[in-house]
Amino acid sequence: MKLVKMSLAAAVLLGASAFAIDNVKVSGDAKLFYNTNDSGTLSLFDKDNSYADTALRLGVTGDLLKGVSFGVTGYAISTLGLENNLVSHVWEGTGADQSVIGEAWLAGTMGKTTVKVGRMELDTPFAFSEKWSIIPNTFDAAVLINQDLPDTTLVGAWVGKSNGSATTGAEYVVMAPSLGFSSFYQGAYAAAVVNNSFKPATVQAWYYDVQHVANAYWLQADINCQLVKGLTIGAQYADIDLKNSSADSSAYAFKLGYEGIQNLKVSAAYSDTDKDGALKVSNIATTNTTSQSKLYTEAWWNYGYVGTAGAEAFNVTAEYNAGFAKVGAYYTDVSNEIATSTHEMTELTVTASKSFGPLDTTLAYVSTDADDQNNGSQYNSVQAYLTLNF
Repeated sequence: MKLVKMSLAAAVLLGASAFAIDNVKVSGDAKLFYNTNDSGTLSLFDKDNSYADTALRLGVTGDLLKGVSFGVTGYAISTLGLENNLVSHVWEGTGADQSVIGEAWLAGTMGKTTVKVGRMELDTPFAFSEKWSIIPNTFDAAVLINQDLPDTTLVGAWVGKSNGSATTGAEYVVMAPSLGFSSFYQGAYAAAVVNNSFKPATVQAWYYDVQHVANAYWLQADINCQLVKGLTIGAQYADIDLKNSSADSSAYAFKLGYEGIQNLKVSAAYSDTDKDGALKVSNIATTNTTSQSKLYTEAWWNYGYVGTAGAEAFNVTAEYNAGFAKVGAYYTDVSNEIATSTHEMTELTVTASKSFGPLDTTLAYVSTDADDQNNGSQYNSVQAYLTLNF
């Protein structure tokens, strides 16, 4: 594995004392992801129906001056030769050993205003870093956050480049952010207001101007019900208006959640998208056919369905801390009112997660029945996620 690009993080760490860098913190993890399914004529654990990858992450943060901080995160990805023995597919790119600087940013704070510039992860409704793959996609961006107004956060951002690229085929979805950064359309602006003046509620409004492509809006309110302890209520509305076109994409969603029983969380959500939508109501930073959505109804594994034009989706989720493990059950059903659509899907996922000191483990079973996968026949997947934190 070539680790040349990782030397940036190492150099920052080794030079910390020489340049009087304070509060240096180092974190990282090593991951191994594995997935197998019984689609087609092959069975579970068959090499040609399985894929895997490993990744090493090293992150360094510190203070350069009073009010000025930095962060660098490097990733090294390798199959460790697994594609020649146990699997025929990989999570990232072509399977070649790769390395990438996922984050390299500077941040300055004055009063209640912070400006962050460089390469970073983002978490906004229409442009965000997806965490399902072995490394996340990131952005070259500038972000301003101000909290001078009581109970209000104002956000302004410019996104110039990104490295998100997702592809799908033969019931496999891979993300290849390590293939290099390219222009984020022709640049995009974002602005947001997040407010919780009414303490039980958090309300947010987002506006995006994707240069020469589209304007987008996202409205969301999440409320802790005061009449029923443990009950939460959420509502979302999203809209993407294409420039130089009358076509737009819109969606709304509702969610009820309940956490009134110890160690148990349950929720039910519903969403509906405009049947005339030109784009999916999902992450515009990765391939639109398989990108993840921030709608409440998003599936656990099969992305690219709930935000499709004409989609009506339901999601029921239950998570319980059983002591010996954290278990979860997630059911998503997507139907479509467009007769010619091939984006109907049902998914049932059951997970069990357990930490053994610094080692986090998750085992997942996924049942998928989608009209555009496996010739429309149901199939099963088994996944294993291992993360060693250090």
